[in-house]
Amino acid sequence: MTSLLIQNATAILTGLTGDAARHPGPDIRIVEGRIAAIGRLAVESGDRVLDATDCVIYPAWVNTHHHLFQALLKGEPQGINTTLTPWLAATPYRFRAGFDADSFRLAARIGMIELALSGCATIADHNYLYYPGQDYDPSAILFDEAEKLGLRFVLCRGGATLTRQLEAELPQALRPESMAAYMADMERLAAKFHDPAPDAMRRVVMAPTTPPYSMQPDELREAAAVARKLGLRLHSHLSETVGYQDSVNAMHGLSPVRFCESIGWLGDDVWFAHLVKLDPDEIALLGKTRTGIAHCPQSNGRLGSGIAPIRALAAAGVPISIGVDGAASNEAADMISETHSAWLMQRAKGGEAAVAKYRGGAGEQGADWATVEDVVRWGTAGGAAVLGLPAIGSLAVGQAADIAIYDLSHNPRYFGLHDPAIGPVASGGTAHLRSLLVGGREIVRDGKLPDLDMAELAARSREAVRTLIARAEAA
Repeated sequence: MTSLLIQNATAILTGLTGDAARHPGPDIRIVEGRIAAIGRLAVESGDRVLDATDCVIYPAWVNTHHHLFQALLKGEPQGINTTLTPWLAATPYRFRAGFDADSFRLAARIGMIELALSGCATIADHNYLYYPGQDYDPSAILFDEAEKLGLRFVLCRGGATLTRQLEAELPQALRPESMAAYMADMERLAAKFHDPAPDAMRRVVMAPTTPPYSMQPDELREAAAVARKLGLRLHSHLSETVGYQDSVNAMHGLSPVRFCESIGWLGDDVWFAHLVKLDPDEIALLGKTRTGIAHCPQSNGRLGSGIAPIRALAAAGVPISIGVDGAASNEAADMISETHSAWLMQRAKGGEAAVAKYRGGAGEQGADWATVEDVVRWGTAGGAAVLGLPAIGSLAVGQAADIAIYDLSHNPRYFGLHDPAIGPVASGGTAHLRSLLVGGREIVRDGKLPDLDMAELAARSREAVRTLIARAEAA
């Protein structure tokens, strides 16, 4: 029987709520890939011991919204100072025809490595790089790269039967799919890759790129019905900017969330990325239906979209999770920088809403709008909940041993902390990852992945960027 004993942790955050959010530990025993005990534990015969002195232990992060192919589109000049709609045309749409199988695989690998080195074990990638006549299978590449790294992977299969009129002059790679082709591929992927187990390594999700723009209403109803018949969850973008409100009102006379209600796209098997711009009745409806959110604070800030009303959503009963979004609208697509931003931005939103007492307000507020324990829960157990993976995302007996161990002794950023438990989130930066375990298997050791030549990966990324630029200029 395989047994690992993690000893002497300085602090343990569990991803759970209330008093259970912290565990005194200081030890965790893992048997056959699951947590067997947490407490003060003696070494037993056969234990392999991992010393966690000066370390803080979290559940491994669960990233619920990403676009991995954008790992080669960071800091693109034409889109760096634009809002969402012009950014889409300037960056991801302009470059997507330049991707081939090799560059797509490289981008996926870079993105997954960046996430793993931040302590992320589960990645939900909303890939929308599909088009008629495509000569490589991006879905298979994504699953293959995740398997090679030992990460849990959820494919949110994007795509569209319509265009947003941003692609008219662009090549084949921007043309929409037919509904028949999209649904046939969904059925193929579900049969080949989808595992309904509560700690699955592979999942498939029905995820047309953006409901108001990607499909006709009847097609979206069909997609939802087929997904539920196949046992798949539903995911997409929604209400990222005020542009969603304007366009959905113009097209359907409804708010974006009400539109999704009309096509069967709300429920506890649905989660949306962003949800920045919401009316009070939409927040209540999302809570009533238990429709979840992938909160992406860095991308929302970078594109000037705003700050999602997480406090109000949580109060309404909306399941909260965290996603890094694509690196082309983020530039730092890792879970530590994302959770650090989530912690700060919710507090800033509270302070922004403060009204002076002489004007009838309550005075200063906001500093308790998000605690580190809240953010850890959103980024771990919250993510597991929206993905339908209840056996991951928290540190408790019986759970899968997906564990991130951060050594705070390597970087002065973390020196002087009175409460080391909050260091990785509150101090931000790059806490040294002593170990990342996925189902008890060590994926990262001492801040490194085995057999990874980082210099070679960097060189390949630079060459790939030059090639993408050349292809875009020649188009």
